[in-house]
Amino acid sequence: MGLDCRLRSRIPDASKHQYLGVHILFVLLLIVQAQAVSAAGPSMDNEIDFLLAEVATSDCIFVRNGKEHSASDATDHLQMKRRRGKRYFDTTEEFIDRIASKSSWSGKEYLIRCPGQATETAAEWFHRRLENYRAQILSSDG
Repeated sequence: MGLDCRLRSRIPDASKHQYLGVHILFVLLLIVQAQAVSAAGPSMDNEIDFLLAEVATSDCIFVRNGKEHSASDATDHLQMKRRRGKRYFDTTEEFIDRIASKSSWSGKEYLIRCPGQATETAAEWFHRRLENYRAQILSSDG
């Protein structure tokens, strides 16, 4: 704040109004952007965060390259893949299909085995949860 005051004191009086105007415009743009994001629904990052939370809180076993992993281990692995693979996805669906559903080394699909349910591919598991999440968001907005 102190730096801002010093900066404003160096701005000529005629430019102070422009300076203030630019700040007001910037704030208005941020508000409009936030409303647009809100109207468009959850962001990709929010959706992926939700999916990873679903993994973390599940009682499921995740099978990766033939080896079983706990939900906690699977979450850690997927977070690492998310960080390293950001350039390979632009949507939540691409994250699921390109990052979260198969091994980047072997190409083998990940499997998920949840108590009392049939084993399914990670792609099926994630897409179903994403669809349910979006439906829940839409119903709560309406």
